[in-house]
Amino acid sequence: MTLVAAVVLVVAATTLFTLFVRAKDIPAPDPVSPTQHLDERKAAIYENLRDLQFEYRVGKLSDADYQQTKLSLQKELAGVLAEIDRVTQQAPSKAAVAAPKPKPAAGTVCPHCGAKFAKPMKFCGECGKAMAS
Repeated sequence: MTLVAAVVLVVAATTLFTLFVRAKDIPAPDPVSPTQHLDERKAAIYENLRDLQFEYRVGKLSDADYQQTKLSLQKELAGVLAEIDRVTQQAPSKAAVAAPKPKPAAGTVCPHCGAKFAKPMKFCGECGKAMAS
């Protein structure tokens, strides 16, 4: 009987918690990088080149097949790298305007030694001197 009551209590608490989660309590999603898919493709091409070289050294590929496949992968990689450069040349101007850098709160950087802290403090954890209030 006690076990059943405990299970019902846990299920009820979980359900209530799930239903009453406030939107402000949910963390903001990570921003999606405009080059994420290109970075993933670049990593896949590099992995394919490593596998190709391994298979060639083991003797599974002829010299002609190795050179032809290597050349095609290098051309594809060059295209991906050029596309990454093109996208990153366009993106910084938009990102710089949209998301200004937040200024550190007073008390998070020691004015004496320059040590940085995650939260405001009364005294510096490095040099021990009083932090600016």
